[in-house]
Amino acid sequence: MDDNDFGQISNILINRKVVKAPAYEWQDFALRVIKELNAPPFKRSSVFKICKDLPRPLVEQALNDTKELCKGGQSWMYFFKIIEGIGKNNPPVKN
Repeated sequence: MDDNDFGQISNILINRKVVKAPAYEWQDFALRVIKELNAPPFKRSSVFKICKDLPRPLVEQALNDTKELCKGGQSWMYFFKIIEGIGKNNPPVKN
């Protein structure tokens, strides 16, 4: 090995990005929902609140319904309409 090999390794270590793991399972789920719906940045906190307050099966059902019923456009808007209907019938979960 020569000095050039060590230089390449040090560049990798310097330029790496540290990604913090979510503290709770619902946070990881919320990030997945945000990615799948291509939700805009100003709606991220709303998705996190939904994933924290509502039971995961209900949110998954709303996500699946959204993907099935809204093939194009802004699916995140449709998701919030579905969640609004679900939220009226199911009170938030107290953690």
